[in-house]
Amino acid sequence: MSVNLVHDNSQQFDDALAMAKTLVPLNGLRESYLADLFNHVSVQTILQGQVLFQFGQVDNQHIYLLHGEVHLQTASGEVVSVATEDSILPLAHAQPRQQRGVAITDCMILRVDSDYLDRMVCWSQISDYLLAELCNERDMDEDMEWIQTVLKSNLFYKVPPINVEMIFDRLKPVIVMAGDAIIRQGELGDACYFIKEGEAEVTQRSESGKLVKLADINVGRCFGEDALVNETVRNANVTMKTDGVLMVLNKQDFLLLRKEPVVEEVTENEAASMLQSPVYVDVRTDEEYNLGHLSFSANIPLGLLSLKKRLLDPAKPYVFYCDTGRRSRAAAYLLGKQGYNAMALAGGFIEAGLSENLVQEAGYMLRHGELVAGAE
Repeated sequence: MSVNLVHDNSQQFDDALAMAKTLVPLNGLRESYLADLFNHVSVQTILQGQVLFQFGQVDNQHIYLLHGEVHLQTASGEVVSVATEDSILPLAHAQPRQQRGVAITDCMILRVDSDYLDRMVCWSQISDYLLAELCNERDMDEDMEWIQTVLKSNLFYKVPPINVEMIFDRLKPVIVMAGDAIIRQGELGDACYFIKEGEAEVTQRSESGKLVKLADINVGRCFGEDALVNETVRNANVTMKTDGVLMVLNKQDFLLLRKEPVVEEVTENEAASMLQSPVYVDVRTDEEYNLGHLSFSANIPLGLLSLKKRLLDPAKPYVFYCDTGRRSRAAAYLLGKQGYNAMALAGGFIEAGLSENLVQEAGYMLRHGELVAGAE
């Protein structure tokens, strides 16, 4: 049988976290996002002879080999051996599974929910994009440290990654004083808050009526969003310990941020029938692109989009793509707001049935908005 490792005080779990920094696409995550991801993974010891997955299985997981050796067997009986030193990609990742995986030695594997990983990668790379954009705004210099703290906040996990940029447009500053009660237990939630300056105390009144201190919270911490997400009353009190500044997001704006915006998407056939042939741009990381991409496409990672958008011509059509469509939708949305003729490949290359078309040929670079043969 498999054995799940305990997260706390587990040397093997710590080793798995260190190894994750070499795995694709986990190696594209910021430290804070990788740490959060590891609150949602399963690290398992698999015994020799145990089956990891069956042919045709749909488990919606990325399964990485951290230690040991695995045989991958196709329906026709062909066997491929995968050892730790060869394994930076998830094992036989196509869904439904096209191979059967069997442990040839005792192994350690990492199981990650595919959708959650995809969201984390998108959030992380949009954070990189936003920080690069903000670096170009001189009037934001004094807020950069606080903004970087906010980008690590738990609030971002409550909204679609594509809407992260909108949060900063809707936050409103409020000056508060020591002793001010910001939220009260039992009240209906009408806003959530970021601490920009100052420190606050979280307390909760027990059933016996005793007021219990739960925590002190400070700069960058978001609070009050749970009552908005769950449409319930506040479950604790938050009171300022010092004077400070809060950034407030009201309920109406918060609920709006949770809705996916409209993004122009096209299928491969629709793109092929366009009057002006679009340029395909892969927005995954360099390493993902090099391991397999669509023919005749350039690579601009989502996190570098702010720095490399100068390579694009606003007059030319571009179809951005990734594996699932999440990162490419974000790229098309962000650049579309800036006047670029940007679309996303609907569903990514997986849903479009193009996974088998990926190649490892020399990539293309962009020059004056057009594809030019040869890597950058």
